[in-house]
Amino acid sequence: MSASTSSSPLVWLITGTSSGFGTHLVSSVLARGDRVIATARSLDSIKHLESNPNVCTRQLDVTSGVPALSEIISEAVKVWGRIDVVVNNAGVGYHGIMEEGGSSLLQKNFAVNFFGVMDVCAACLPHLRAQKSGTIVVVSSRSAWKCEIPVSFVLLDSRSAHDLTSSLTELLHTGSYASSKAAVSALTQTLAVELAPFGVRVLLIEPGGFRTDILRQEYHTSNPIADYDEMRGASKKLFAGVYGMEKGDPAKAMEALVDVVRGEGPAEGRPWPGHLVLGEDADTDVRKKCQKVVENLDGWAHIARGVSFD
Repeated sequence: MSASTSSSPLVWLITGTSSGFGTHLVSSVLARGDRVIATARSLDSIKHLESNPNVCTRQLDVTSGVPALSEIISEAVKVWGRIDVVVNNAGVGYHGIMEEGGSSLLQKNFAVNFFGVMDVCAACLPHLRAQKSGTIVVVSSRSAWKCEIPVSFVLLDSRSAHDLTSSLTELLHTGSYASSKAAVSALTQTLAVELAPFGVRVLLIEPGGFRTDILRQEYHTSNPIADYDEMRGASKKLFAGVYGMEKGDPAKAMEALVDVVRGEGPAEGRPWPGHLVLGEDADTDVRKKCQKVVENLDGWAHIARGVSFD
């Protein structure tokens, strides 16, 4: 049964509702008549939601571990007696040159973007499996497909890119962030297979450049390597110039997400996609990556297919 045919409002648990996609998603969900368990690391950041009778707010840090998360979520379930949709939206974007950031920068990204998602799912799944229904949404990124992003693909006005680029590079270096998003994309696809027998649907969202706070977060410079001085300076300048000028409208993106989950609007009557790319830039990058992979397979098929036992 599609979500839109439900006889009662859906209950959404959404992480990271204090800003970015999370803020817009709460608004979109409430506009459809559904209910929201809105979570954030700080209750003060979502205090404005407390007066809405269709919202309950909870302090939740996705890195706090499964026992702590399970306690918070089990208590929140009691408010309306169920959870229908879990949206793993909380995320961080620590950027920098891969060698300079090293494993410490990777760990900071993975703690929230990968392990945090798994732990939230682990805390919610006992309730969804008991219901034999539910939807899990994971917000990944186009960066899972393309880890170095051309500025012209991100900006609302590509002519502005000319003022930000140097003779060295016009790329945003997002490798550490992209690694965490590639990992969580694989995790999400695995969950989709494992949870299907329990009536739990899984939706992987991979947005491109949207006007959220993800490009505003820390750029790693605490371990400078002289060989990267020029590259680091150019990339850091690009991050500072791109923020607030992205093409993607986060409100429209979240409306699309709710359409798909509820089976409404352009999603009405269509099969469950499982995987949704959002943004013109993301659509372009994913298509180019798929084409490149197929071309590589075609060009090297004689080697790929020639390594089996005779």
